Amino acid sequence: MAFKYEVLEKNGVLSESTKGWTKELRKISWNGRDGKYDIREWAVGDEKMGKGITLSTDELKQLKELLNSMDL
Repeated sequence: MAFKYEVLEKNGVLSESTKGWTKELRKISWNGRDGKYDIREWAVGDEKMGKGITLSTDELKQLKELLNSMDL
């Protein structure tokens, strides 16, 4: 099944692998829908992507609250 995506925002890099792939937080529009926040790995030049997790704005806010409440 083919899908389309558009990167709306590149919010930041969380880590980089030895092969150059970066795990990033981005805002992405999937198949022309409203943008959602996405955490996944991207190959150099964005030519490939790994599996990831997509969060709505409300889910991202809830995640932020959970992380802020943790003793890290």
